Amino acid sequence: MTGAQPETQQAEWQRWRGVAELYHAYFTGLILTMVTRRGVSEAAEFVFRVFRRQQEERFLPGLEKLGLTGLPPAVAAAQYHYLSNWIGGVHVEYMYETDRKAWIRYPPPRWIWKGTAICGVPGEVSRAMLRGWHANNGVSLGNPRLGFVCTKQSVDGQDGLEGYYREYDHAIEADQRLVFARHLDAPLFDPALAPALPVSNWPKPRLEKAYRNYAMEYVRTAAPVLVQLLGPEEASHLLKLTGKLIGMQYFDEVAGCFACGGGDAGAFAAFLHALLVAQGDSAELSQSGNVFEVRQQSWKLMADVGDHHPACVSALQGLCEGLAAACGRRIGVTMTASAEGLAPFVWTIT
Repeated sequence: MTGAQPETQQAEWQRWRGVAELYHAYFTGLILTMVTRRGVSEAAEFVFRVFRRQQEERFLPGLEKLGLTGLPPAVAAAQYHYLSNWIGGVHVEYMYETDRKAWIRYPPPRWIWKGTAICGVPGEVSRAMLRGWHANNGVSLGNPRLGFVCTKQSVDGQDGLEGYYREYDHAIEADQRLVFARHLDAPLFDPALAPALPVSNWPKPRLEKAYRNYAMEYVRTAAPVLVQLLGPEEASHLLKLTGKLIGMQYFDEVAGCFACGGGDAGAFAAFLHALLVAQGDSAELSQSGNVFEVRQQSWKLMADVGDHHPACVSALQGLCEGLAAACGRRIGVTMTASAEGLAPFVWTIT
């Protein structure tokens, strides 16, 4: 926000943090919904597809943005995970060993399995994440010798998720791109030896927005993947159910970032309007008697998704219905959308 007063800018960043927390919780909740309602195998397939899609869309452009393209493949891959996750607020460590071997470690607490959620995540689901992303970096780089060796998984009771990128002397087969070596232990992390973002390219406002977008990107990827995996009807049900549960559970925390509290329809309408704006959308709030209306003119989260399906809007509907339920027991919220499931949306709050 150019020219904003420091206190105004800080308040905006705090709202962005609230948005990030909500979408972070939604993504974790969606994986748990799949585990509990569709089973471990389908949950693992879902996680694999989400992370493979993100890897194919984000890895190479991310290397460019982070200035890592000139590094050896193993080092570039490991530094990418360190810096990109650091931007999103994820605890991560990086340890260089050689130009052909570089470690990354996600120590506890794990960002993606926040709080007690880690108790509901099977090892197969965590391995699917590694298969989807870490195992494919060599393919993206056009280097058939690059693979990932996982030495620990936190969901298996070990003290973090860790492993190293290794560039072998020979091309490796597809099933060798991810292997396990549980007898090994990562070197200790020295922050003084870790890479750092160039401050000139990553000023505070850009970092704050990237922090928000990091969590939102997971939902942007996950919703269409779920539709393709399960079909529109079942996906819509699970997207909405997860959203409602997360909205109810996280209203107090998120509303606190907006300096809002619970109350009546008017209070929720003001909160919803602020939330939509904070997530990057254009919205207008109006009132007629006891009825409040929020016209959401854009939905940037899904605006440029090539395989967007109308069922994806169920995620947003569920979140808002859950938030309303926690804001006040008798608050009603309905949303009308186009047949394509894209903005403009009209939210009616009574």
